Amino acid sequence: MRALWERCGARVIELEPAQHDRIFAAVSHLPHVLAFALVAQLAARPDAADLFAHAASGFRDFTRIAGSSPEMWRDIALANRGALSAALRDYRELLATLAAAIDSGDGAALERVFAQASDARRRWQAGAGAPKPVDR
Repeated sequence: MRALWERCGARVIELEPAQHDRIFAAVSHLPHVLAFALVAQLAARPDAADLFAHAASGFRDFTRIAGSSPEMWRDIALANRGALSAALRDYRELLATLAAAIDSGDGAALERVFAQASDARRRWQAGAGAPKPVDR
């Protein structure tokens, strides 16, 4: 099987099952859940038509994957529920930190997280290795 994928040009990496589930919960499954959740939350609001009428490229880019197959992502979420639940808990903790910074007007805390995230994304895009962890 490895040779087949390599002949197709794929880079094959072997992972332990738990490591695979943890990685893909964080970088694949969680983004899908977040995109579906945001679109569902906004669509349920009484002012949904206004919200969607004013949505632009940032919303489009963030929610593109919410157009994916609901059935497939339901099955993926349930099949990897342990790792995905852990990823959701970690994400909620960071959201709580950001909400507290917003509520208290702590611009420095917001900028620190935003700058570290921006740097991490740039490093990832440039292939510069693992990004530095984000301070909370």
